[in-house]
Amino acid sequence: MTPESARPFIDIHAPVAKALTAGRPVVALESTIITHGMPYPDNGAMAANVEKIVADEGALPATIAVVGGRIKIGLSDGERESLALTGDAMKLSRADLAFAVAEGRTGGTTVAATMIAAHMAGIRVFATGGIGGVHKGAETSFDISADLDELARTPVIVVSAGPKAILDIEKTLEVLETRGVPVVAHRAEIMPAFWSRQSPCRAPLTLDSATKIAQLFQTRQALGLDGGMLVANPVPQDAEIPADEMAGYIEAAQKAARAQNITGKAVTPFLLSNILELTGGRSLRTNIALVENNARLAAQIAKAL
Repeated sequence: MTPESARPFIDIHAPVAKALTAGRPVVALESTIITHGMPYPDNGAMAANVEKIVADEGALPATIAVVGGRIKIGLSDGERESLALTGDAMKLSRADLAFAVAEGRTGGTTVAATMIAAHMAGIRVFATGGIGGVHKGAETSFDISADLDELARTPVIVVSAGPKAILDIEKTLEVLETRGVPVVAHRAEIMPAFWSRQSPCRAPLTLDSATKIAQLFQTRQALGLDGGMLVANPVPQDAEIPADEMAGYIEAAQKAARAQNITGKAVTPFLLSNILELTGGRSLRTNIALVENNARLAAQIAKAL
């Protein structure tokens, strides 16, 4: 729940506040997919449609962002569209969330920052596209997403299509295991890889329903086990780009990033943009399909909780 000291910096959208007070299911949604993940107008249309999917499944959507230094738990239609049009939004994680608030900035929240804000508001389920993780070459660059540590410390269920396929999925799973984070594939024995239904890695755990995922989360809390859970939900079969095909696009995009010396937070948006061009727009369509799929499952889990 929101610490008293944080209340002056947080605006909870009235319908979200009402739902939380009444104990109704709420699903948090991130905003870097709006500010950094997709071009306009696809980003705004996608965000509006994902909110509708959550609502149609019987839960209330709460898109989280920082707008003018205010942590927003749920956006109005106008705020969401304005964010989609913002060209200079920050990309916010744990390290710079407070900076954006203190300086009155606007930014999209990553998985880590969205988890933090969701937990402050008392939201237990969060739907996203894919999580960040261990980048290829991290043994020399040390480029590892803060999302992994956040999953280890913040008690929120994150529903994704697995780690983004541009990452080293095997090392990402190793880090999550070391941090004690349960990784549960939904109705799959093999870990999905964002645009593709399968990666080279087996899923650490498998459950076949939203109810069982909710029960696992409740059992962890009853046992006093800290942290969140990662749910890996494969993209629908009719929307996937096969892993063998994606590997060539990813390799070309990573080569371009190295040639242009793209580093840090700029890496993921650069790669996603480059892959969008290389696939002739297919990656965007798949991205939208998987986010919608994750929103449905997240709403079902929130209802089961």
